[in-house]
Amino acid sequence: EVQLQASGGGLVLAGGSLRLSCAASRVTFDDSAIGWFRATPGREREPLSCINTGYNYTVVANVVKGRFTISSDNAKRTVYLQMNNLKPADTGVYYCGRRRGSSWCRLVLNDYHDWGQGTLVTVSS
Repeated sequence: EVQLQASGGGLVLAGGSLRLSCAASRVTFDDSAIGWFRATPGREREPLSCINTGYNYTVVANVVKGRFTISSDNAKRTVYLQMNNLKPADTGVYYCGRRRGSSWCRLVLNDYHDWGQGTLVTVSS
């Protein structure tokens, strides 16, 4: 069973930064599509960014482009989401997910079936 462990959330002031980590185990990590998603009350989980860990091909949603950066450390089997210039609207539970059956990275929620437990990010104004 694939295991994804998300961490790094917390409380931060608007304009601040956080780095989230997604550690993967029991999976072929070097050629995977792993993405970050944000959940807020009343809304479907929102895709933010994804990466193909074999080619470092990345996709970033417009809503966070220029502020969030996804990266991968294959030796540590970990995908990171660096979040800068955070805004109150970024508040939510952040999840990492892995796509099954393909390592092609795209921001389509239904592509992802393996999930971590989520980490809470709270941005205060």
